[in-house]
Amino acid sequence: MQLGTLYGISVGTGDPELITLKALRLLKQLPVVAFPLGVGGKPGMAEQIVAQWLTSDRVQLALTFPYVQDEAVLTSAWQLAAEQVWQYLEKGMDVAFACEGDVSFYSTFTYLAQTLQQLHPEATVETVPGVCSPMAAAAMLGLPLTVRDQRLVVLPALYRVEELEAVLDGADVVVLLKVSSVYEQVWQVLQRRQLLSSSYVVERATLPDMKIYRDLRDRPDLKLPYFSLLIVQVTRSD
Repeated sequence: MQLGTLYGISVGTGDPELITLKALRLLKQLPVVAFPLGVGGKPGMAEQIVAQWLTSDRVQLALTFPYVQDEAVLTSAWQLAAEQVWQYLEKGMDVAFACEGDVSFYSTFTYLAQTLQQLHPEATVETVPGVCSPMAAAAMLGLPLTVRDQRLVVLPALYRVEELEAVLDGADVVVLLKVSSVYEQVWQVLQRRQLLSSSYVVERATLPDMKIYRDLRDRPDLKLPYFSLLIVQVTRSD
């Protein structure tokens, strides 16, 4: 029997219209649709985005990916998720894994796919690209993310102020993902460098409850949700 294929399907940042035609075709066509289980057992972001296309005849597979730093716990979760997907692939059933943003950009899908191929080297994996959060946020701001020869740096999460200081010395545009936990420290760095007026925060880009903050000079204490990013124009393009 021919094995099924695992497809990593990028579903964008929240607005369902940001899904590509290819991703939508596969979501409607494949017999199994997997997605990360949301916090507290609630529907996660990817599941919410694709829910309107999940008909009752499809297998819906919610996979658990814990939000922890413990490598042993994470590895165990990835292995369990890979085996849950494999039980369908070995029967010849294709599986779509719906992933928020883009599957190759700091994505849970990467760990799932790599673990699957470690456990079952014969497994076939394909990916469908999509819209990731920096591009979506720039679009919502009405700004180009970069122009001409500008150098862009993206930091996935900031734990040491020294990292930001070093990046600001060499980049023209900086994107800080998941900035909520370190926002106050970041604000202080940007204030010292007089960059607050050219910095922007976008919460939950493209979603109905999206919030945008332009010019952060009077916003030292923003309480941000997990899905927030900050864009700093170190070198203005105008």
